[in-house]
Amino acid sequence: MPKPKIGFSAREHAEVGYETWMGGFELLKDDENLTTTSFNRFEERIRLCARMRDKAEKETGDRKSALLNITGPTHTMIKRAKMLHDLGWEYAMIDVVTAGSAGVQTLREVCNDYHLAIHAHRAMHASFDRNPKHGISMLFLAKMMRLVGVDQIHVGTVVGKLVGGKGEVMDIEREITARTLRGEKSKDSFPILPQNWGKIKPVLPVSSGGVHPGLIPDILDILGTDICLLVSGGIHGHPDGTRAGAKAAMQAIEAHMSGVSLEEKAKKHKELAAAMQKWGHSKPR
Repeated sequence: MPKPKIGFSAREHAEVGYETWMGGFELLKDDENLTTTSFNRFEERIRLCARMRDKAEKETGDRKSALLNITGPTHTMIKRAKMLHDLGWEYAMIDVVTAGSAGVQTLREVCNDYHLAIHAHRAMHASFDRNPKHGISMLFLAKMMRLVGVDQIHVGTVVGKLVGGKGEVMDIEREITARTLRGEKSKDSFPILPQNWGKIKPVLPVSSGGVHPGLIPDILDILGTDICLLVSGGIHGHPDGTRAGAKAAMQAIEAHMSGVSLEEKAKKHKELAAAMQKWGHSKPR
Protein backbone atom coordinates (compact mmCIF):
# COMPACT_ATOMS: atom_id res chain seq x y z
CA MET A 1 0.00 0.00 0.00
CA PRO A 2 1.44 3.38 -0.95
CA LYS A 3 1.89 5.51 2.16
CA PRO A 4 0.60 7.97 3.23
CA LYS A 5 -2.88 6.47 2.79
CA ILE A 6 -4.32 9.71 1.44
CA GLY A 7 -2.36 12.49 -0.22
CA PHE A 8 -0.75 11.07 -3.36
CA SER A 9 -2.02 12.11 -6.76
CA ALA A 10 -3.08 9.30 -9.07
CA ARG A 11 0.24 9.58 -10.91
CA GLU A 12 2.30 9.54 -7.71
CA HIS A 13 0.30 6.53 -6.50
CA ALA A 14 1.07 4.65 -9.73
CA GLU A 15 4.75 5.55 -9.51
CA VAL A 16 4.97 4.12 -5.99
CA GLY A 17 3.27 1.01 -7.37
CA TYR A 18 5.88 0.70 -10.08
CA GLU A 19 8.71 0.88 -7.54
CA THR A 20 6.96 -1.74 -5.41
CA TRP A 21 6.54 -4.10 -8.35
CA MET A 22 10.12 -3.55 -9.47
CA GLY A 23 11.29 -4.53 -6.00
CA GLY A 24 9.78 -7.97 -6.51
CA PHE A 25 6.26 -7.63 -5.11
CA GLU A 26 3.39 -9.14 -7.10
CA LEU A 27 0.63 -6.90 -5.73
CA LEU A 28 -0.02 -3.21 -5.24
CA LYS A 29 -2.93 -2.38 -2.92
CA ASP A 30 -5.18 0.61 -2.25
CA ASP A 31 -5.64 1.44 1.40
CA GLU A 32 -9.05 0.96 2.95
CA ASN A 33 -9.89 4.66 3.10
CA LEU A 34 -8.87 5.42 -0.47
CA THR A 35 -11.55 5.05 -3.13
CA THR A 36 -11.70 8.26 -5.14
CA THR A 37 -10.70 11.85 -4.35
CA SER A 38 -10.48 15.06 -6.33
CA PHE A 39 -6.70 14.59 -6.65
CA ASN A 40 -6.66 10.79 -7.00
CA ARG A 41 -9.73 9.75 -8.93
CA PHE A 42 -10.44 6.03 -9.12
CA GLU A 43 -10.70 6.03 -12.92
CA GLU A 44 -7.37 7.81 -13.40
CA ARG A 45 -5.59 5.77 -10.72
CA ILE A 46 -6.48 2.38 -12.17
CA ARG A 47 -5.60 3.53 -15.68
CA LEU A 48 -2.18 4.88 -14.69
CA CYS A 49 -1.50 1.85 -12.51
CA ALA A 50 -2.34 -0.41 -15.46
CA ARG A 51 0.24 1.45 -17.55
CA MET A 52 2.88 1.02 -14.82
CA ARG A 53 1.85 -2.62 -14.34
CA ASP A 54 2.46 -3.35 -18.01
CA LYS A 55 5.82 -1.56 -17.86
CA ALA A 56 6.90 -3.54 -14.79
CA GLU A 57 5.80 -6.83 -16.34
CA LYS A 58 7.76 -6.09 -19.51
CA GLU A 59 10.90 -5.16 -17.58
CA THR A 60 10.80 -8.02 -15.04
CA GLY A 61 9.10 -10.80 -17.00
CA ASP A 62 6.89 -11.41 -13.94
CA ARG A 63 3.11 -11.12 -13.57
CA LYS A 64 2.00 -8.02 -11.65
CA SER A 65 -1.41 -7.00 -10.35
CA ALA A 66 -3.21 -4.85 -7.78
CA LEU A 67 -5.98 -4.84 -5.18
CA LEU A 68 -7.97 -1.74 -6.15
CA ASN A 69 -10.67 -0.37 -3.87
CA ILE A 70 -14.10 -0.13 -5.53
CA THR A 71 -16.03 0.55 -2.29
CA GLY A 72 -19.01 2.86 -2.68
CA PRO A 73 -22.76 2.70 -3.35
CA THR A 74 -23.62 -0.63 -4.96
CA HIS A 75 -24.32 0.84 -8.40
CA THR A 76 -20.94 2.62 -8.27
CA MET A 77 -19.13 -0.58 -7.30
CA ILE A 78 -20.70 -2.37 -10.27
CA LYS A 79 -19.40 0.33 -12.64
CA ARG A 80 -15.96 0.25 -11.06
CA ALA A 81 -15.77 -3.55 -11.33
CA LYS A 82 -16.35 -3.29 -15.08
CA MET A 83 -13.61 -0.65 -15.33
CA LEU A 84 -11.18 -3.03 -13.64
CA HIS A 85 -12.14 -5.84 -15.99
CA ASP A 86 -11.72 -3.64 -19.06
CA LEU A 87 -8.17 -2.72 -17.97
CA GLY A 88 -7.17 -6.33 -17.39
CA TRP A 89 -7.15 -6.34 -13.59
CA GLU A 90 -7.87 -9.57 -11.67
CA TYR A 91 -9.00 -8.23 -8.28
CA ALA A 92 -11.60 -5.91 -6.79
CA MET A 93 -11.08 -4.73 -3.23
CA ILE A 94 -14.16 -4.06 -1.07
CA ASP A 95 -14.42 -2.68 2.46
CA VAL A 96 -16.95 -5.36 3.34
CA VAL A 97 -18.20 -3.90 6.64
CA THR A 98 -18.97 -0.47 5.23
CA ALA A 99 -20.36 -1.89 1.97
CA GLY A 100 -22.56 -4.34 3.88
CA SER A 101 -23.15 -8.05 3.28
CA ALA A 102 -25.96 -7.41 0.77
CA GLY A 103 -23.73 -5.15 -1.31
CA VAL A 104 -20.90 -7.69 -1.18
CA GLN A 105 -23.29 -10.45 -2.29
CA THR A 106 -24.34 -8.39 -5.29
CA LEU A 107 -20.72 -7.69 -6.20
CA ARG A 108 -19.85 -11.37 -5.79
CA GLU A 109 -22.16 -12.11 -8.71
CA VAL A 110 -20.89 -9.15 -10.74
CA CYS A 111 -17.23 -9.97 -10.09
CA ASN A 112 -17.82 -13.59 -11.00
CA ASP A 113 -19.08 -12.46 -14.42
CA TYR A 114 -15.96 -10.30 -14.84
CA HIS A 115 -13.60 -13.01 -13.48
CA LEU A 116 -12.51 -10.74 -10.63
CA ALA A 117 -11.45 -12.10 -7.24
CA ILE A 118 -12.71 -10.15 -4.22
CA HIS A 119 -10.17 -8.89 -1.71
CA ALA A 120 -12.19 -8.23 1.47
CA HIS A 121 -10.90 -5.53 3.81
CA ARG A 122 -12.33 -5.59 7.33
CA ALA A 123 -12.13 -1.82 7.97
CA MET A 124 -14.48 -0.71 10.80
CA HIS A 125 -14.77 -4.22 12.25
CA ALA A 126 -13.49 -2.98 15.61
CA SER A 127 -16.69 -0.96 16.08
CA PHE A 128 -18.48 -4.17 16.97
CA ASP A 129 -15.87 -6.80 17.82
CA ARG A 130 -13.26 -5.12 20.04
CA ASN A 131 -15.33 -5.40 23.24
CA PRO A 132 -15.39 -9.13 24.17
CA LYS A 133 -18.71 -8.67 26.00
CA HIS A 134 -20.57 -6.85 23.25
CA GLY A 135 -21.25 -7.12 19.51
CA ILE A 136 -20.07 -9.92 17.23
CA SER A 137 -16.64 -11.40 16.76
CA MET A 138 -14.25 -11.03 13.84
CA LEU A 139 -14.47 -14.82 13.64
CA PHE A 140 -18.17 -14.52 12.82
CA LEU A 141 -17.55 -11.78 10.25
CA ALA A 142 -14.91 -13.92 8.52
CA LYS A 143 -17.25 -16.90 8.49
CA MET A 144 -20.07 -14.80 7.01
CA MET A 145 -17.78 -13.44 4.29
CA ARG A 146 -16.70 -16.97 3.38
CA LEU A 147 -20.38 -17.83 3.04
CA VAL A 148 -20.92 -14.78 0.80
CA GLY A 149 -17.97 -15.88 -1.34
CA VAL A 150 -15.06 -13.45 -0.99
CA ASP A 151 -11.65 -14.75 -2.05
CA GLN A 152 -9.33 -13.05 0.46
CA ILE A 153 -9.88 -11.44 3.86
CA HIS A 154 -7.68 -9.79 6.48
CA VAL A 155 -7.16 -11.91 9.61
CA GLY A 156 -4.39 -10.05 11.52
CA THR A 157 -0.68 -10.54 12.06
CA VAL A 158 -0.29 -11.53 15.75
CA VAL A 159 3.08 -9.75 15.86
CA GLY A 160 1.93 -6.66 13.96
CA LYS A 161 -0.15 -3.68 15.03
CA LEU A 162 -3.65 -4.96 14.19
CA VAL A 163 -6.03 -6.18 16.89
CA GLY A 164 -6.05 -9.94 17.48
CA GLY A 165 -4.01 -12.32 19.61
CA LYS A 166 -2.46 -15.53 18.32
CA GLY A 167 -5.42 -17.69 19.30
CA GLU A 168 -7.99 -15.47 17.60
CA VAL A 169 -5.98 -14.99 14.41
CA MET A 170 -5.31 -18.72 14.06
CA ASP A 171 -8.97 -19.52 14.76
CA ILE A 172 -10.02 -17.14 11.99
CA GLU A 173 -7.49 -18.64 9.59
CA ARG A 174 -8.78 -22.13 10.37
CA GLU A 175 -12.41 -21.05 9.99
CA ILE A 176 -11.90 -19.69 6.49
CA THR A 177 -9.57 -22.41 5.15
CA ALA A 178 -10.74 -25.71 6.66
CA ARG A 179 -13.38 -27.85 4.99
CA THR A 180 -14.77 -29.19 8.25
CA LEU A 181 -14.58 -27.93 11.83
CA ARG A 182 -15.40 -29.67 15.10
CA GLY A 183 -17.35 -27.88 17.78
CA GLU A 184 -15.00 -26.59 20.48
CA LYS A 185 -14.17 -23.60 22.63
CA SER A 186 -11.47 -21.54 20.99
CA LYS A 187 -8.29 -20.29 22.63
CA ASP A 188 -9.75 -16.79 22.88
CA SER A 189 -13.08 -17.96 24.36
CA PHE A 190 -15.14 -17.58 21.16
CA PRO A 191 -17.07 -20.78 20.43
CA ILE A 192 -16.13 -22.69 17.30
CA LEU A 193 -19.31 -24.28 16.01
CA PRO A 194 -19.32 -27.55 14.07
CA GLN A 195 -19.18 -26.75 10.37
CA ASN A 196 -19.02 -28.70 7.14
CA TRP A 197 -18.34 -26.21 4.35
CA GLY A 198 -19.02 -28.76 1.65
CA LYS A 199 -18.57 -27.19 -1.79
CA ILE A 200 -18.09 -23.66 -0.42
CA LYS A 201 -14.56 -22.62 -1.29
CA PRO A 202 -11.91 -21.58 1.25
CA VAL A 203 -10.73 -17.98 1.59
CA LEU A 204 -7.08 -16.91 1.42
CA PRO A 205 -5.97 -15.32 4.73
CA VAL A 206 -4.41 -11.87 4.45
CA SER A 207 -1.85 -10.70 7.01
CA SER A 208 -1.06 -6.99 7.24
CA GLY A 209 -0.46 -4.11 9.63
CA GLY A 210 2.87 -2.98 11.04
CA VAL A 211 4.86 -5.54 9.03
CA HIS A 212 8.52 -5.03 8.17
CA PRO A 213 11.17 -7.53 6.97
CA GLY A 214 12.27 -8.41 10.51
CA LEU A 215 8.76 -9.69 11.38
CA ILE A 216 8.17 -11.77 8.26
CA PRO A 217 9.65 -15.05 9.61
CA ASP A 218 7.45 -14.79 12.74
CA ILE A 219 4.31 -14.31 10.66
CA LEU A 220 5.13 -17.20 8.33
CA ASP A 221 5.90 -19.45 11.31
CA ILE A 222 2.47 -18.68 12.79
CA LEU A 223 0.24 -18.56 9.71
CA GLY A 224 2.21 -20.66 7.24
CA THR A 225 3.03 -19.72 3.67
CA ASP A 226 -0.41 -20.10 2.10
CA ILE A 227 -1.29 -16.46 2.80
CA CYS A 228 -1.31 -13.03 1.19
CA LEU A 229 1.31 -10.98 3.02
CA LEU A 230 0.99 -7.19 2.78
CA VAL A 231 3.84 -4.85 3.69
CA SER A 232 3.59 -1.08 3.32
CA GLY A 233 5.37 1.25 5.74
CA GLY A 234 7.87 -1.56 6.25
CA ILE A 235 9.07 -1.16 2.66
CA HIS A 236 8.43 2.54 1.98
CA GLY A 237 10.31 3.48 5.15
CA HIS A 238 13.47 1.70 3.99
CA PRO A 239 16.52 4.01 4.09
CA ASP A 240 17.06 3.51 0.35
CA GLY A 241 13.45 3.85 -0.75
CA THR A 242 10.52 1.72 -1.81
CA ARG A 243 12.25 -0.50 -4.36
CA ALA A 244 15.01 -1.43 -1.91
CA GLY A 245 12.42 -1.97 0.81
CA ALA A 246 10.47 -4.34 -1.40
CA LYS A 247 13.65 -6.24 -2.20
CA ALA A 248 14.42 -6.51 1.53
CA ALA A 249 10.99 -7.99 2.22
CA MET A 250 11.40 -10.52 -0.60
CA GLN A 251 14.84 -11.43 0.75
CA ALA A 252 13.29 -12.02 4.17
CA ILE A 253 10.75 -14.38 2.62
CA GLU A 254 13.48 -16.20 0.70
CA ALA A 255 15.54 -16.56 3.89
CA HIS A 256 12.63 -18.11 5.78
CA MET A 257 11.76 -20.47 2.93
CA SER A 258 15.40 -21.59 2.81
CA GLY A 259 15.71 -22.05 6.58
CA VAL A 260 18.30 -19.29 6.88
CA SER A 261 18.27 -16.57 9.54
CA LEU A 262 17.71 -12.99 8.47
CA GLU A 263 21.07 -12.03 9.93
CA GLU A 264 22.81 -14.64 7.81
CA LYS A 265 20.88 -13.63 4.67
CA ALA A 266 21.67 -9.96 5.30
CA LYS A 267 25.42 -10.61 5.05
CA LYS A 268 25.10 -10.91 1.25
CA HIS A 269 22.04 -8.70 0.64
CA LYS A 270 22.47 -5.00 1.30
CA GLU A 271 18.73 -4.20 1.15
CA LEU A 272 17.89 -6.65 3.93
CA ALA A 273 20.93 -5.54 5.91
CA ALA A 274 19.73 -1.91 5.86
CA ALA A 275 16.21 -2.95 6.88
CA MET A 276 17.51 -5.03 9.78
CA GLN A 277 19.71 -2.16 10.92
CA LYS A 278 16.66 0.13 11.00
CA TRP A 279 13.94 -2.17 12.37
CA GLY A 280 15.61 -5.34 13.60
CA HIS A 281 12.92 -7.68 14.91
CA SER A 282 10.99 -4.93 16.73
CA LYS A 283 7.24 -5.32 17.16
CA PRO A 284 4.92 -2.29 16.84
CA ARG A 285 2.98 -3.20 19.99
